[in-house]
Amino acid sequence: MAALGKHLVNGIVSLVISVGFTVGMADDGDGPWDLRDMVLAVGLSAFLSGFFTSYFAK
Repeated sequence: MAALGKHLVNGIVSLVISVGFTVGMADDGDGPWDLRDMVLAVGLSAFLSGFFTSYFAK
């Protein structure tokens, strides 16, 4: 069970870094996507990437 916590932490770290970078680099352009939608997509993708990379890296 402790290993699952390690993988969750890696997913959360990946999420925070990716969302922070995305929000920091976003501009107020009139693109087709809302910033909220973009952050949601980036956050989900980053979390899953960090989690499964950590899980399968053994």
